Amino acid sequence: MTYRFLGVTGCPTGIAHTFMAAEALEKTAEEKGVSIKVETHGQRGTENQFTAQEIKDAEVIIIAADKNVDIDRFHGKKVINVSVSKGIKNPGELIDRAISGDVAVYKGSGEAAPSNNDNSDQGSANIWHQLYVHLMNGVSHMLPLVVAGGVMIAVSFMFGIYSADPESSQYNVIAEQMNTIGGLAMGLMVPVLSAYIAQSIGNRPGLIIGFIVGMIADTNGTGFLGGIVGGFLAGGLVLLLMKALKNLPKSLDGLKAIFLIPVLGIFIGGFAMWYLSVPMEAINQGMMDFLSSFQDSNPLLLGLIVGVMSAFDMGGPVNKAAYVTGTALLAQGNFLFMAGVSAACIVPPLATGFSVLFARRSYNQAEASAGYVNFLLGSTHITEGAIPFAAKRPFTIIPIIMVGSSIAAMLTYTFKVEVPAPHGGFIVLPVVTHAFLWVLAILIGAVISGFLMALEQKRHQRKNNPEQAAAPAQKEQPASKEQGSLLETNQIYLQQKLGSKDEVLTFIAEKAEALNIATDAEKVVNGLQKRESEGSTGMENGIAIPHVKSETIQQAKLMVVQLAEGIDWPAMDGKPTDFVISILVPDGSSNEHLDILSALSRKLMNQEFVDQLKASPTEAEIKELLLGGVKK
Repeated sequence: MTYRFLGVTGCPTGIAHTFMAAEALEKTAEEKGVSIKVETHGQRGTENQFTAQEIKDAEVIIIAADKNVDIDRFHGKKVINVSVSKGIKNPGELIDRAISGDVAVYKGSGEAAPSNNDNSDQGSANIWHQLYVHLMNGVSHMLPLVVAGGVMIAVSFMFGIYSADPESSQYNVIAEQMNTIGGLAMGLMVPVLSAYIAQSIGNRPGLIIGFIVGMIADTNGTGFLGGIVGGFLAGGLVLLLMKALKNLPKSLDGLKAIFLIPVLGIFIGGFAMWYLSVPMEAINQGMMDFLSSFQDSNPLLLGLIVGVMSAFDMGGPVNKAAYVTGTALLAQGNFLFMAGVSAACIVPPLATGFSVLFARRSYNQAEASAGYVNFLLGSTHITEGAIPFAAKRPFTIIPIIMVGSSIAAMLTYTFKVEVPAPHGGFIVLPVVTHAFLWVLAILIGAVISGFLMALEQKRHQRKNNPEQAAAPAQKEQPASKEQGSLLETNQIYLQQKLGSKDEVLTFIAEKAEALNIATDAEKVVNGLQKRESEGSTGMENGIAIPHVKSETIQQAKLMVVQLAEGIDWPAMDGKPTDFVISILVPDGSSNEHLDILSALSRKLMNQEFVDQLKASPTEAEIKELLLGGVKK
């Protein structure tokens, strides 16, 4: 079949919004009498994927996604590129625009001609959103390297602080190998960050140039901030080169892809990054001289300066200036200065760990895991563990971390703690004077920064919670026989007086155990809460669809809770939640809960269905609606 239009939908979690946008586009296209095929980028990967012929035949491609998709497939095609919320909220506007044909032609590697119909979403707000998406692409690829490499280095220290040094009496060959492996992983951190920022902007050509520019940034000691600058530099350079070379004959496309763009990109980007890095050396030496002049000053002033510098770039040139000054003074017998530097360097990763503890539900699973690992990394003086958190919003997170680092350094100097070792974190406690006070100073600084980070993370999550209006109604297909066993009337609870999201999740888990749907209510509620921490399952119109997959669940079931009063449950339209449909799935069924969730998401796009569901007075009627469709 030849489709007039193609659509692509995807959201960061790849579940409900992905399918709701797809359903809205399909329904609107049907109403307007045009054909469309929608490709979904969900948690199961890419489904309903386009063929090369379908792309060739399509007049317009509508991309409604908040995640990276393979857009280079659409080179030379008319492309509408908006957020997933637009796909749900304004599908009619998107289809009308596609029908009009007044749409930008995509020219490859992020370059598209502007359209007269571009709205405010294509303005400054959308630019910042795109920059954030590019940055997150780099951070998400960098994070596993930081965690894996940091843990390897931390474990190597367990053999002794100098166990990786062949000339030390503590030397251990396994420790040296672990330290080297971990160091190699950490060494890839900046190049990978730079490369995948560039890849997000300029696709595959950006990846190559980004790696080289990132390596130069790392080699010249510019740290992760240099990696971020290098990534955007490389990505932007690819776009400029694509534009500059666009008039070359078509027969030279292969040469352009494998020779001209990589060579010119590395040449221009490499030299640009190199010369951006050179001034850092002079600045670094100047900061070291500046610091040395303050070593005998007021402990509060010295602590403030050391804390700000240590937390500024966490392993970059500013941090290194403080660290190298400390090690130089160690050689002169000054153990006081290094104590403050070490405290300030230990605080950032610990602060991220405390932030996750204080605001667990505001972080996704990967962030939470990294935060917990940072307790280990921080304890062994591996400051870089905090970088993935700082890189996401450097202008807000870095100042918060500076506060904690400065407090820890100030207290350390006030307590007159002395640390004779340049590294090792809490492993060197046996040789630290006033060790208890030193740990106390670090914990106070880390807890304060962690608390402030938690408040900022909650604020950020509230601010960025998408607001989406109700989407068009749809015709509902009858449920399959297999779905009939998902829900019985004793799994539906009406007019429950529960005051919070946690109370609802606990209620669901306890009822599941009582009905022998699950064998361990605690594991079920923990799973439900874990999913909520990755992103709220609150939808629109007061409905939430929390879901969990666990080995304690016996078979896939739905649990329905109708609330007597609405409760606070972050939702797309900001309204209180008063109707909860929970999906419980055994751990062994890899796609079952996604199939159920996809079907539910599509049902909930029908306003008539939602109105009937919430107005249903009996368990039997609710069951009939959820397993069937709209009652006529």
